[in-house]
Amino acid sequence: MCEGQWHGLLPLPRAADLRDRVRAFVADEVEPIEAEAHRRITRLRESGGDHWTPDPVIAELQAKAREQGLWNLFLPAAHAGRYAADFGTDGGEGLSNVDYAPVAEAMGRSFLAPLVFNSNAPDTGNMEVLLRYGTEEQRATWLEPLLRAEIRSAFCMTEPAVASSDATNMAATATVDGDEVVINGRKWWSTGVGNPDCKIFVFMGLSDPDADRHSRHTMVLVPRETAGVKVERMLTTMGYYDEPLGHGEVSFTDVRVPVGNILLGPGRAFEIAQGRLGPGRVHHCMRAIGLAERALELACARATSRTAFGKPIANLGGNRERIADARIAINRSRLLVMHAAWLLDQGLSAEAVSAVSEIKVEVPRMALDVIDMAIQLHGGGGMSDDFPLANAWVGARSLRLADGPDEVHRNVIAKIELGKHTT
Repeated sequence: MCEGQWHGLLPLPRAADLRDRVRAFVADEVEPIEAEAHRRITRLRESGGDHWTPDPVIAELQAKAREQGLWNLFLPAAHAGRYAADFGTDGGEGLSNVDYAPVAEAMGRSFLAPLVFNSNAPDTGNMEVLLRYGTEEQRATWLEPLLRAEIRSAFCMTEPAVASSDATNMAATATVDGDEVVINGRKWWSTGVGNPDCKIFVFMGLSDPDADRHSRHTMVLVPRETAGVKVERMLTTMGYYDEPLGHGEVSFTDVRVPVGNILLGPGRAFEIAQGRLGPGRVHHCMRAIGLAERALELACARATSRTAFGKPIANLGGNRERIADARIAINRSRLLVMHAAWLLDQGLSAEAVSAVSEIKVEVPRMALDVIDMAIQLHGGGGMSDDFPLANAWVGARSLRLADGPDEVHRNVIAKIELGKHTT
């Protein structure tokens, strides 16, 4: 099945064109500079320099991408409205999940590419929240600068003191006090806070402990410079800091923001989260497929260019079968994701919810297997930063936890499946 194909149909001409142009931009503009940009960050970190300010090459590539209309392509067809036209998206319209999925795959080949196209997490999710649920004032203040890439954002949900896989456990508070919201608590794995351009946090906190368990929490926009907000530390992910965004632990101590910073309304955080996470998981999974594709390409190049024991590595130890299995697994995963994307485009049904959970379990696991095979074929080099494979493996492993761990998604799938047999 060709990338972007579903139900035997080719993607819409516009979507196919964008996919091909993004793929070419990544190959011609991003991948050639990626290794050196990573080395510059490493040198700055090791010398005690500023390794969080984005490399100037990113801004240069962003300008090229925007000039070519390869900008804010994540904007959804149903909600983009004037923003797609006003903020540089080629064609002036958003894309359906099915049409954006292969574009996301093309971006996923490179760690820098999503940022270059202004289509990186968590900004895409936060921008979609503002687009779908924000007031006109909230959009003007925060969404429009995000769409121009003048600022970045973070999503503050996970907490270090509770099992955040059950989001109803969240203990950090967002309490309405007259015309203000008072925020207290600690969050971590808040992606994006390392970047000095990160200016706004989407904070999810407990606002009414006596309400129904899915109506107790509220989402609030918290400007980073608000008194009482402190980035306590930046976290490593298996040794990687993931510059220039990073993942941080953030404390909120008697933070006060206007009640007008509440998104949608008090107690409606879970409603927002469900609208945010479905498409976001499709984006994550398609980027992971792009990462797996690149790993397979590197594996094949290595296996055909190196010899051992008088033979190309490809002809040793069952490696041909491993390469074949990797191709099968990638194609199978792509089919699952396109199915989920198509279902989401039809509406948020139980079948769509199950399909999204299915890909969230299957795709990171597939990517890990393919990347691990590529590492093995590269020998010791595969574990070093001379190749992008070690970092790719860490990214895929992290995805088994991000946006819900495997166990939660399996439970969702089983609950829906068993419900078909319950009277």
